[in-house]
Amino acid sequence: MALTGVRIVLVEPAGPMNVGAIARVMKNFGLRNLILVNPQCDPRSPEAMKMSVHAKDVLESAVLVATLPEALHGCVRAIATTARVRDWETPLEAPRSALPWLLEEPEKPSALIFGREDRGLSNEELNYAQRFVRIPTNEIYPSLNLATAVGICCYELAQHAQIAQPQITQETELAPLELVEAYYQQLESLLLDIGYIYPHTAASRMEKFRHLYNRARLTTNEVAMLRGIVRQMEWTLNNRIQ
Repeated sequence: MALTGVRIVLVEPAGPMNVGAIARVMKNFGLRNLILVNPQCDPRSPEAMKMSVHAKDVLESAVLVATLPEALHGCVRAIATTARVRDWETPLEAPRSALPWLLEEPEKPSALIFGREDRGLSNEELNYAQRFVRIPTNEIYPSLNLATAVGICCYELAQHAQIAQPQITQETELAPLELVEAYYQQLESLLLDIGYIYPHTAASRMEKFRHLYNRARLTTNEVAMLRGIVRQMEWTLNNRIQ
């Protein structure tokens, strides 16, 4: 039951055989929610269907969306996979230690995000995740096939699904990602208005704020409080005596 809320999100997959193989390995381990963001191939092509073998139903029910935020709509937890070591304060974790976190609220959707076969996820796309996974590989040949990477993560999720239990109380429910995103947009607008950031630096400065808040794992009540503060500041700015 814990796996039913986990979405496997593929950003711009280019290989139909990869997509078919991913559908197959998802079904092997009990995952069914496949989301394709702007796919660069036909996910229901003969090649994809052939590779899916007995998981054609997973391909046929896959949801196609235009953007990553659409794929994450309704999710409260999101982990992104990356092969690159980045100069971030947020650590890169191994699948075994990080992925069980997606199962802690089985009644609410969560997402595991995979990037393009050739270049993975952009920094902007990584900003939508709260945690980051890197699959340890041999340094002699570290590159993993996309379907293989998905398979490893699905296996780890399945191993933990049998013992996963809800650990978050009503008072500490994580905020839906679209609610947090709305706060980021509101904060950016305010910081531009007061001159703390400028249009040419907004993206890089807001990336730092995103990392800070993602590490905090904001609850719905906390986001409401933060948005209330921003609204009050906006009101004060608009009504100050000239």
